[in-house]
Amino acid sequence: MISFRILQESKKSRARLGLLKTPHGEVQTPTLVPVATQATVKAMTADQVLATGTQLLICNTYHLHLRPGEGIVKKHGGLHAFMHWPRPLMTDSGGFQVFSLGFGMDRGTTKILKEDKRPIIKPGSQPKLVRIDERGVTFRSYIDGKKLYLDPKSSMRIQAALGADIAFAFDECPPPQATRAYHEESLRRTHRWAELSLNEHSKKQALYGIVQGGKYQDLRQKSALFIGKLGFEGFGIGGEFGASKPEMIRMIRWVTDTLPEEKPRHLLGIGYPEDIPKIIRAGVDTFDCIVPTHYARRGIAFVAKGRLDLKRRSCLNDHRPIDAACACPTCKNYSRAYLTHLLRAHEITPLTLITFHNLFWFNAYVARIREGIRRGTV
Repeated sequence: MISFRILQESKKSRARLGLLKTPHGEVQTPTLVPVATQATVKAMTADQVLATGTQLLICNTYHLHLRPGEGIVKKHGGLHAFMHWPRPLMTDSGGFQVFSLGFGMDRGTTKILKEDKRPIIKPGSQPKLVRIDERGVTFRSYIDGKKLYLDPKSSMRIQAALGADIAFAFDECPPPQATRAYHEESLRRTHRWAELSLNEHSKKQALYGIVQGGKYQDLRQKSALFIGKLGFEGFGIGGEFGASKPEMIRMIRWVTDTLPEEKPRHLLGIGYPEDIPKIIRAGVDTFDCIVPTHYARRGIAFVAKGRLDLKRRSCLNDHRPIDAACACPTCKNYSRAYLTHLLRAHEITPLTLITFHNLFWFNAYVARIREGIRRGTV
C-alpha cells in the first residue's frame, strides 16, 4: 500500500512538500507524472525516463485492456516487470475515455472550453460512440470495433491485474458543454461508482477516489466532501476546468480546501509550464500531463523563455543547445541545428532526444518549485 506525509506547508500559499511512500519507492511531492499510455513513454526506454528525474508514471487502463490485455500483462509479472519500470506506477480507471471517446470526440473539445458557450448537453444526452448507463459505459474498440463494457467492477479487476501501486476509482468525466442538470446526474453516478470501486478494488493496491462537479462550486465541494469521507488513500481531481486558466485555479482551490488535508491530491490531465506553479500553489501534490512528450514528438522543445519550434528552417544555422542552462544529455551533446536537420529529414532519433530534454526540463522546473517551498518563497 502507500503512505503520505506532509513535510512542510507554505506560509504564502496552499503549496506543500510531501513524501509519498509506495511499494516501489518514495516520491517527493509536488511532482509531474508523465503519461505512459501503452506502458511506455513514447519514444523513450524506461532507463531513459529514469534518467530524466521522473519519479512516477501513469498508464492507461482502457488502452491496455484493449491491447495487449491485462491477462498478458499479469502473466509477465504485472506492469512494473512488463515495462521494466522499477519506480511507482499509477493506472487511471478508464473514466477519462468516457469523455475523450464520447462527447469530447463528438465536439472536438478538451476539458478546458476555450469559449464559455451556453451548455447544451442535457440529462439523457448520449455521445455517438459511447453509451453511458447507470451501471457503466459501453465503448466500441478502435482496434476491431467490438463492444467493450466498463463499470466499477471491471475497471477494478483490470487495474488489479495490471498491478500498479495506485489505481483510480471508475468515474464519469463529464463534458464542459454539459448543463448543471447533467452534472448533477453525472455526479450521482460517479459517487455510486466510487463506493462500488472501493468494494471491488484489490487491497494490494492503493485506491484514489475522483472528485467531479464541473464548474459549479457547490457541486465540486459536495463531491470533495463525499469522496473525502470514503476510505480512499488519496484523491484525484478530474472533469472539466472551466473556460479559462484563472477559473481552473479557482475550481481546484474549491476542492483542495475541502478534501482531507492529510491525504495526497492528484490533478488529472493538467500541466503546461505556466500552469504548474499555480496548481502547486493551489495545493496539488501530483499531476499528470502529456504536454512534455506530446510537444516533443512535434519538434517543440521547452526552454526558459517558452517554446522552441525546432522544425523551423532558421534553426539549421543555430549551433546552440536547446537550452544553455539545461543539464540534460541532449543539451550537452547536440545542437539545435542537428536536431532540426534530423526532424526535417524525418528521422526518429530527434523524437527521443527532444522528449528526453522536455521531461528533464519539466522535472528540473518542478524540483526548483519544491526548493522554493522549502525556502519559503512559493
